[in-house]
Amino acid sequence: MVDRAVNVRRIYESTGRHDGYRVLVDRLWPRGIAKERAHLDEWCKEAAPSTSLRKWYGHDPERFHEFRHRYRAELRGGEGAAAVKHLGELATRHRLTLVTATKELEISGAAVLAEFLNRPATRKSHRAVS
Repeated sequence: MVDRAVNVRRIYESTGRHDGYRVLVDRLWPRGIAKERAHLDEWCKEAAPSTSLRKWYGHDPERFHEFRHRYRAELRGGEGAAAVKHLGELATRHRLTLVTATKELEISGAAVLAEFLNRPATRKSHRAVS
């Protein structure tokens, strides 16, 4: 069983030798990337922020704090919760890298999702499932 932090990487970067299992966590397919070149193990659209939240946020740094709060609420319910459960299970079995097209990783949905998955409570709850 693997117990490592969930990492985040831009899809436009070269794959890293320590990426492990790569999951695209954007709702939209990244522009200019052929599926063969993406080197993904899966695409988990359900883990991405809802379309309305993504459009409201618009990657405005001044809205990041509120975006983070709203997105974490989405991750606790509905399809977001199911996606978190799935990704949490993957993270107990593999080195997991969340892949995104965003330019600013620090204020991205993928960064919020990785932080959410890396919480000790989240990691413990999925260890029991493995």
